[in-house]
Amino acid sequence: MALDEPKDNDSVFDIDGFQYIVNNDLLEKAKPIKIDFQQIGFKIDSSLNFGPADGCAGCSCG
Repeated sequence: MALDEPKDNDSVFDIDGFQYIVNNDLLEKAKPIKIDFQQIGFKIDSSLNFGPADGCAGCSCG
């Protein structure tokens, strides 16, 4: 997440006084996207798979 201004190839969502801007190509790959505010920041869920959280996708970590 970052601060940005909408561009021609973005979708804009106004939710509870906040404006969320998502690139249309990313939106098609990641939907559905869910953003939750937690005490330590934001949690973002989507259909994108980034592999294991430990960063060892397909490698041998010894």
